[in-house]
Amino acid sequence: MNATYSVAISYKNDLGVIEYDENTKEVDVILANEEGRKLTLDYLHTTHEINVPHNTLMDFTPETIDPLADEKSLKLALTRLWNNTKVHVDWSRPVDYVKANPKY
Repeated sequence: MNATYSVAISYKNDLGVIEYDENTKEVDVILANEEGRKLTLDYLHTTHEINVPHNTLMDFTPETIDPLADEKSLKLALTRLWNNTKVHVDWSRPVDYVKANPKY
């Protein structure tokens, strides 16, 4: 897969990566913990109604988001991944580090 966007994730004692190809709309979850991998894939292959923020802290509109539609939608859906699956998105952890060190 030619990933156009990658982000680190963690679940229990395992580190992993979500790789997304915006051209093909495909996603791959590389995670040793099969439960966490399945939870993540199921979440990313489902549309979600998300309150999307606008101009102020009180200005939200519910929108139906398809996580695989584009990179912006994927990133927005990932902000809710923890609440739905307990899989943590490690936004600041370098993906190359995770690939080299898949355990804590």
